This record gives sequence, structure tokens and C-alpha cells, in this order.
Amino acid sequence: MKVVPSISERRVATANVVVPEVSLQEITASTVRAVTDLQVAPEQESYVASNAVSIAQAYFHREAWFRSIHKGDELIGFVMLSDSTLLTPAPAPAQLSLWRFMIDRRFQKAGLGRKALALVVAHARTRPGVTAIHASYVVGPHGPMEFYLSFGFRHTGEVKPNGEVALVLELA
Repeated sequence: MKVVPSISERRVATANVVVPEVSLQEITASTVRAVTDLQVAPEQESYVASNAVSIAQAYFHREAWFRSIHKGDELIGFVMLSDSTLLTPAPAPAQLSLWRFMIDRRFQKAGLGRKALALVVAHARTRPGVTAIHASYVVGPHGPMEFYLSFGFRHTGEVKPNGEVALVLELA
């Protein structure tokens, strides 16, 4: 089977080798089961809802935008946004929030989450009127706070009614 590079891959000119990159892909009937089988580390389970719950929620929220995360052909994670620009009519001002983000336990600590989040930021920049990405996290020893802060998110000072701490990443 011949592999044809996608736009999320690059060629190393000297060796003419295809190097797999991280990409965001639509979830299909043939991939949804594998996406729901992804798991975070056991100590992280209380910090993020399962992908099955997330996908179910997405089907009842018109503002949900969700994708699987891949490294080359390998499925490694899931992301879901709440994007007010998908609503008709879209409310003003436009708002985009990182609703769910997970990298499977087998692929953590390899820089793949950072690459996937960079793709989310690139997508957010294409949304009309979106100037920031909002996020929140559950406080705890195995939570994602350090990851988000190291990426450039900052605390807003808000604690949501569910106890999650609010963050924002300005896109300017």
C-alpha cells in the first residue's frame, strides 16, 4: 500500500522520508469506537470526561466542534471546542472555549499534546471574531494546569460554579 503524504506531514528532503506529524481529523462511523477507547492515565480520570460522553454531548450542542488527534495514521487523542460562531445567529462577541482535550496515556509526555493544541489555536484563528480561547481545569495534583500555563494560557481570576479554574489564551 502506497502512503500519500497529507498536508499534516512533511518531507525530509535529504532522505525523502515522510515524517508523521500531528493532525486533527473528523470522527467518522469507522473511527468513533477507537476514539471512545482512548484513555487518560488512571490518576487523570477525574479531570476529564470520557470521549464517549463528550461525543454524545456534542450531538446535542450545535456549537460543539470535535476532532480526533492523530500522529501520522495513529489515533492519539480527542479535542472538543465550544464555538459560538457555529450558532445561527452567532452571538456577539464571538467566543471559543476548549471544552475537552485529552491525549491517550500511551502518548503523553512526548510533546504531542502541545502540537495538537497548536493546531487548535490555528483553527481558532480562522473563526470570525474569535480573539481568545477560553479553558478551565479541575484543580489537583494530576491536572492539566501546568500544561496550559506553559502553553501561554493565563488565569482569569474566575472560578466557575463547578469549581473549575478559568484560563484564557489571547490570540493577538
